[in-house]
Amino acid sequence: MSKDFDTMEDSNPSANPSIHDVSDPRRRRLLHGSLAAAIASAFAPLLAGCAGAPRSGGPLIGFKGIAIGTGDALVVPEGYTAEAFAPWGEPIGVPGAMPAWKPDASNSADEQALQMGMHHDGLHYYPLDGSSSRGLLVMNHEYVDDGLLHPDGLKTWTLEKVRKSQAAHGVSAIEIALVSGRWQIVRPSRYARRFTANTPFAIGGPAAGHALMKTAADPAGRTVLGTFNNCASGMTPWGTYLSGEENFAYYFAAGDKLDAHQRRWGLRKDAFFRWAEHDERFDAVKHPNEPNRFGWVVEIDPMDPASTPVKRTALGRAAHEGAWVAVTKDGRAVVYSGEDARFEYIYKFVSRDKIAPAGAGKTAAQANRELLDHGTLYVARFDADGSGRWLPLVHGQGPLTAAGGFADQGEIVIKARQASDALGGTKMDRPEWLAIDQKSGEVYCTLTNNSARGQPNMPGVDAVNPRANNVMGGVIRWKDDGDFDGTTFRWSHLVLAGDPANERAEAKGNVKGDIFACPDGLVLDARGVLWIQTDAHATQMYKGELKNIGNNQMLAFDRATGEVRRFLTGPTNCEITGATLTPDGTTMFVNIQHPGETPSDRSDPAEPGKFSRWPDFAPGGRPRSATVVIRKRDGGLIGS
Repeated sequence: MSKDFDTMEDSNPSANPSIHDVSDPRRRRLLHGSLAAAIASAFAPLLAGCAGAPRSGGPLIGFKGIAIGTGDALVVPEGYTAEAFAPWGEPIGVPGAMPAWKPDASNSADEQALQMGMHHDGLHYYPLDGSSSRGLLVMNHEYVDDGLLHPDGLKTWTLEKVRKSQAAHGVSAIEIALVSGRWQIVRPSRYARRFTANTPFAIGGPAAGHALMKTAADPAGRTVLGTFNNCASGMTPWGTYLSGEENFAYYFAAGDKLDAHQRRWGLRKDAFFRWAEHDERFDAVKHPNEPNRFGWVVEIDPMDPASTPVKRTALGRAAHEGAWVAVTKDGRAVVYSGEDARFEYIYKFVSRDKIAPAGAGKTAAQANRELLDHGTLYVARFDADGSGRWLPLVHGQGPLTAAGGFADQGEIVIKARQASDALGGTKMDRPEWLAIDQKSGEVYCTLTNNSARGQPNMPGVDAVNPRANNVMGGVIRWKDDGDFDGTTFRWSHLVLAGDPANERAEAKGNVKGDIFACPDGLVLDARGVLWIQTDAHATQMYKGELKNIGNNQMLAFDRATGEVRRFLTGPTNCEITGATLTPDGTTMFVNIQHPGETPSDRSDPAEPGKFSRWPDFAPGGRPRSATVVIRKRDGGLIGS
C-alpha cells in the first residue's frame, strides 16, 4: 500500500524503491479426514477468511452494485449501513490511561501512544469465546501525514514531534463489543495495547544475533525497538497476528556514499520522514545496520497482553505487504507473502514442524511460539507456459554460498532481494495482498500496477506481467502441485483491471462487470466471495487513464462467473484497505486510510480539511483514518 511513495517511485524508477457527503455526524451511521482438516476444524473461526466454502445455492453476490464514487462520502449498497468507528486519536482503553482526542491535533506524543494510530491498514477480528458480538480488533497503522498530525504541521520540527510521529505508527489492539445493535470500544480493557516505533520486539529465526543485526544500542542483535510502515495483516491458525513492515527504507537517512546493499534496498541520502534529525538510530551513516532490523514480518499474540512481539526473520526481509498462512495436509504452516515494490518478488515459507495444538497449560499461540523460526523460504519463478517453480533460498545451494556473497542463512534472509536476484526469481508488478482458498488450494495475489514496466532500462513484459506501462494492475492465481508445500505450481491471470473505454489496449483490461484499477487489498470470505480493494494515488485519480474509475473502492468478485460488482466507494482521495468479518458473517470491518490525501502527503495545517473532512465533517476539522462497520439492515450475511 503505497501513498506518496508511489509518486516518489515514478520520479526515479531506476532507484528501485520499495514504495511506491455527509455534513451531519449523525448520518455517518447510514451512508449508503487429514491433520490439516482437523486443524481447520479446531481453528475454524480463525480460518474463516481463507476457507472459500462453496455456495449453498442461489447467487453468491446478492446486493445491487453502486455507482462510481466521486464525492467526499462513503457509500454502500441499499440495505446496508456503514458507521465510522475507532478513528485516529480515539483512546484504545488502556486501564487508567485514556486521553481524549483533541480536534486541533494537540495531543502529546505520550497521549498518542495510548490512542489509535494514524492511517489504518490491514486488520483482523479475534472472537472472544467464539463470539461474533465480542472480540478483539487488531490493525496496522501504515504511516503518518505529519502535516495533519501536529497543530502547526511542519512549520517547526522537534524531538517531541518525532516521538509523536513514531507513536502514531505501528499496531493497535482494542476490545470491541456489539451493544444494542452498535459496535463500541470496550474501555477499559486488559487487551488494549499499542505497538509503536519504540516498542521492544524480539528477533527470532536465522537473523537473530547476526552480525548484520547488531548495533551500538543492541550489541547482541536480538532486540529491536519498534515496528513501522505496517501494511497488510494475516491471522495464523494458532491465533496470532502477522504484520508486514513495508516501506521502511524511507525512514533512514543514508548520506552520500551508499553501498550496494543500501542501494538495492532503496535507501537514499535523505529520509522522507525526518526522524533522523532528532533520533540518531535513523541515521544510517552512523548506524548502518539499523535498516537491516526492519522489513520483517512481525508476530503478535493479541490474547496475551504480557507477550513480547517477535520479528520472524526466517520468512525473509522484504518490503512486506503482509503474510498469509495455509496449512498442509500433514499440518505444517505455509506462509505466502508479496513485496510491494516494482520488480520485486513473491515468497513462501514452509515450516519445518507441524502446528501444535493447545494443551499442557499452553495456549495454541504459546505452543507454536517458535514455529515460524524454522523452515524453508522460497521465491517464485513464473514461466511462460503457465507453470512455475519455488526456488529455495537456502545457504549452500546453487549460488547462495559464501563465495557468492552469502556467509550464512542469516545473511540470505537479510539480503533476500539479492538472493532472489541470484536465483532468478520473477520480478513482479508490485505484489501486494494475497488470499488463500484452503479447500481448493488456490492462492490469489494482487499486482497493483507498474508504470515502469517496459520503460527504457527497465525490465520488459513477460507472461505473468504482460502489460507495458501497467497503470491498471490485476490479480493472478496459482495452485501448488500436490499441496501447499509443493515446489512447482500452475498459474493464470484471474482478472486484468482496466477500463474498456481506454484508447490504449494495455489499459482496457478484461473486467466483467464494474470497472476498477490498482487492486490492492484482497480478502476471501467464508462463502467464497473474493473482495478486491483499490489503491489509486491522489496524483492518479480523476485524470489520464484513470479518469473514469472514480474514488477508490471495494468490489465483490464471483470466482465461478468472473463477475465483478462494486460494493463500496470511499471519500475523497482515500485508500480502501483491509477487511475482516465476524465468524457469523454479519459484520464486516473495513479500513479507510488517509481521506483527503494530498499529492505530497504534507497537508497545510491552516486548512487541514481542504480535500476531505471525513468522517467528522466538523468545520475546520481534520480528516481521520477510521474503520467502517458494515452491516445488513436485515441482519443477513455481508454480500448475500
